[in-house]
Amino acid sequence: MLSFNNYKKVMLSLLLAGSVFSSCKKLVEIGPPTTQVGLDQAFSSDATATSAVLGIYNASATRDLLFPLSEMPGLSANELQNNVSSPSYDEFKTNSITVTNSVVAINIWSYSYTTLAQANAMMEGINRSKGLSPAVKNQLLGETKVWRAFINSYLVNMFGDVPLPVKDDPLSNATLARTPAAQVWSQVIADLTEAQALLTDAYPSTLRTRTNRQTANALLARAYLYQKEWAKAETAANAVINSGIYSLNKDLNTTFSNTSNEVIWQLATLTGISTYTTNRDANGGSYAAAPGSIPAVTLTDTLYNSMEAADQRKTSWVAATDIGGQNYKLITKYKLRVLATGATTGNEFNVMLRLAEQYLIRAEARAQLGNLAGAIADVDSIRSKAGLPLLDNSITQPALLLAIEKERKAELFGEWGHRWFDLKRTPAVSGGGKTRADEVIGGMRPATWTSTDALYPIPDAQRVANPALTQNPGYNR
Repeated sequence: MLSFNNYKKVMLSLLLAGSVFSSCKKLVEIGPPTTQVGLDQAFSSDATATSAVLGIYNASATRDLLFPLSEMPGLSANELQNNVSSPSYDEFKTNSITVTNSVVAINIWSYSYTTLAQANAMMEGINRSKGLSPAVKNQLLGETKVWRAFINSYLVNMFGDVPLPVKDDPLSNATLARTPAAQVWSQVIADLTEAQALLTDAYPSTLRTRTNRQTANALLARAYLYQKEWAKAETAANAVINSGIYSLNKDLNTTFSNTSNEVIWQLATLTGISTYTTNRDANGGSYAAAPGSIPAVTLTDTLYNSMEAADQRKTSWVAATDIGGQNYKLITKYKLRVLATGATTGNEFNVMLRLAEQYLIRAEARAQLGNLAGAIADVDSIRSKAGLPLLDNSITQPALLLAIEKERKAELFGEWGHRWFDLKRTPAVSGGGKTRADEVIGGMRPATWTSTDALYPIPDAQRVANPALTQNPGYNR
């Protein structure tokens, strides 16, 4: 967790970042940027408060979370493979993560709690302010609640019980004990429910780069799905699908463009090129590399071979390429790696949420509720755009649930750790109190897999700094 001095530095940098980001009218139109960095001044007017909140979207900690939240769970699920040798990264692909793993400690834990600190500070500033118009106050408060719920949903998915700071009190937050996972999920759902009431369907930005009501609904649908509240998951997904705002993108090659009508929420980049194809740190990762070079991260043969032969996602979103005598499955959901000659910006941002997931959430919820026809129709909506035959209408419920899992694997690979979280949350076909992770990953990596690997370790450095933190089972300090 952050020290008080580091927290103040974060606050200063995020407010400055908000000012810089807000000045780019092409991305977000909020009026003239503010140069005030004090919290009171930052929330003295609609323009300055908006600029401050936009700092969450553009803060370095937030940006540095993007790739790890997709890559690390992807390695754990044998969905992705890292092609740059790194002890910290290799621990994920063998499910043998140590308590000193630097990626867990910095990229996942520290950056997440930095973003939570920013969100909580913004909430306090918004609630304390007397100078905001009601509409802007509701919008900004709703946005910060969405951010807090988003981050907490990842922390609880990765670590289980985690500290749950809900106040702007860095000194007290630094000594928080772990909150039970069920309570963290309750806070996630509460934040999203409140955001749903505060936000409207109208986006306050161009190109859906900030959150609206349906962003909250989409995350709420996911949270309910993970908590096995099937009826509520269906209702929330219904709200998004039936809002009339979005549609499935039939052209797979433009699904991730910043004007795609499938996009529910995306983070803007000043270059118009996604973080997933521009982050080329040799020790980090990217789905793109210079022609003839091996990308840091590619799709595993296992996942690629599990996709149906006629699946157009297999050709539109993956490029099987021979490099140095070895075949790699390059992930090509994002098409841009560099700008075209003479171009000043590209047309791809970082897609956070898209409509296809909502169809798959509703399909699973309907299947669990016994509405097999409705579930089949939702799956067929996704299969149709992938050029695949429709499901057999006589499919049984167990077979349908496996078909939905397979469809999620083919549709959402390389995005936000979906495959890892699906394997962890789904009961094993064989029963016995096991999960699909035990069946699938345990079958692939029998020498290193144990059921306790489903949760990542609490970083050892955090436990030294905060003795109130306990460790997850299966990890020795």
